[in-house]
Amino acid sequence: MRNFLELAYFGKAYHGWQRQPNAVSVQEVVEQALQTLLQENLEITGAGRTDAGVHAKQLYAHFDTSKPLGKNFLFRVNALLPKDIALVSVREVTPEAHARFDAVSRSYEYHIVKEKDVFSIDTAYWVKKELRVDEMNRAAKILLEYKDFKCFSRSRTDVKTYNCSIEHAFWETTNSGLVFHIKADRFLRNMVRAIVGTMLEIGQGKMEAENMHEIIRSGNRSEAGASVPAHGLFLTRIEYPQTIFI
Repeated sequence: MRNFLELAYFGKAYHGWQRQPNAVSVQEVVEQALQTLLQENLEITGAGRTDAGVHAKQLYAHFDTSKPLGKNFLFRVNALLPKDIALVSVREVTPEAHARFDAVSRSYEYHIVKEKDVFSIDTAYWVKKELRVDEMNRAAKILLEYKDFKCFSRSRTDVKTYNCSIEHAFWETTNSGLVFHIKADRFLRNMVRAIVGTMLEIGQGKMEAENMHEIIRSGNRSEAGASVPAHGLFLTRIEYPQTIFI
């Protein structure tokens, strides 16, 4: 029986989602909780990676088990998990359903504060300089004209293609600062943080929005801006076709 887990986690204490040989990951902690509860060796497969320090408001993972989960499964797993990881829901899916390959879209947010805020030091990036938000939104619209985003990808990666279909990308002004929203069918490693870093340079007047065309066409990571810190980034939503759910 294959199940989809819906998870949320605060990423500060973890070296990302994926299991690492010499660091604690979210995947490792969740697997240990499930193995303790179900008393069997099992592996979970996530919808994708998140880097060290990145948070997730919603991430899905699948696992197989022959044992019934029981009515109080969520409560029992959450009792075993640390306070910064929560299991939100569990649903049975078709045997071939895959948390990574069946996902049709993923959404991220990047949070910025304009003033020093001690209550958001682990959830938002403090940018001290004034930002040209209109120019940043002009740059965000340019992203929708392209598919190949090699310029925003981590240099050493094993992907077969750098193509991503971005559905929307825009900056929202909030009472405390800004939130960048972006949704696509897939993302490259470090892609959102590199995009945000580039747009912050545009916002600070170091380059213009139109320079985004040259950066993307170059396919060169060194042409784009520096990646922003991980702690302001949230994976917020992953969508699937309803046909995989039982």
